[in-house]
Amino acid sequence: MWTFTAEVEEYAAVAEPFLLGDPVRNTVPLTVLANLRAGLPAKDPLFGWWTVDDEVRGAVFRTPPHPIGLFSMPVEAVAPLVEALDRELPALVGPVELTSEAIRLLGKPSRVVPERLYSLAALTVPDVPGRGRIAVPGDFPLLVSWYHAFHDEVEMPAADLAERTAQRLARRELFVWEVDEAPVSFAGLSPAAGGVCRIGPVYTPPSCRRRGYGAAITAFASQTGLAERCDHVVLFTDLDNPTSNAIYQAIGYEPVSDYAHLTY
Repeated sequence: MWTFTAEVEEYAAVAEPFLLGDPVRNTVPLTVLANLRAGLPAKDPLFGWWTVDDEVRGAVFRTPPHPIGLFSMPVEAVAPLVEALDRELPALVGPVELTSEAIRLLGKPSRVVPERLYSLAALTVPDVPGRGRIAVPGDFPLLVSWYHAFHDEVEMPAADLAERTAQRLARRELFVWEVDEAPVSFAGLSPAAGGVCRIGPVYTPPSCRRRGYGAAITAFASQTGLAERCDHVVLFTDLDNPTSNAIYQAIGYEPVSDYAHLTY
C-alpha cells in the first residue's frame, strides 16, 4: 500500500530508516532529504512510502521540476504507484528494472537517458597540470554560466541555477580546477547523507577539454570528501558518453548498478 504526504519530517520518520539500509544505492533520495532539511525550497513536493504487512519496503519522492524518483522499491509497487498518481509521471528516474516496468505501464517515453551509478574504490589521482581548490564567492559568475552550459548540454530541466550555485558555494560544495590561476573545470560534491557524498555535476568548457581537467577535479573533490566529509563517494554517468565512463573508472570508480531517466 502506498501512503503519501507533503511533509518532509513525516516522510523522513518513516522512510529514512529504510533508505539508510543501502545508502549507496539510495544516495539520491537521502541527499534530497538532507537538502530539504537544510532549507532547499521545493514547490508542491510529494513523498510516499510502500508498505507490506506494516513494513516499509519502498519510497518515492517528487520535487518539481525534478523527475519523480523511483530509487528504492520492489517492481510490484510500480503499478500501484502509477495508478495512485493518476498516471501523471511526466519524468522519472530510477533503476532499470523499475523504469522498464514504468515503460510497460505508460508506453514509450519521448526520451530515455541511460545512466550508471559508480562508487569509488581505490582513488588514483591523475597527473594533470594545475591544482584543485574549493570555490569561493569570486567564482560565482563563472560557475553560474558553467551550470547553465552543463544543463543545456545534458538537456535536463533545472530550477534557479543562480540561487542553487549560491547555496552550494555557501556550503562549500563546489570545487574548481585551475591552471595558471585560471579556472578550467568544476565539480560539485553533495553533503554527506548516510555517510555517502555524491559527485555532480562535473563540467569542463569545450575549449579546455581533452586535457584531463575533468578527471583531476573529480579526483580532488573525491579526495576532499573522503578526507573530511564522508565514508563513500559515488557518482552517476550518462552511459551514452563512453569518454566520461572511462575517465571515472580510470581514477578508481567501479560500477554499482544501471538506471534510466525517462521523459514523457
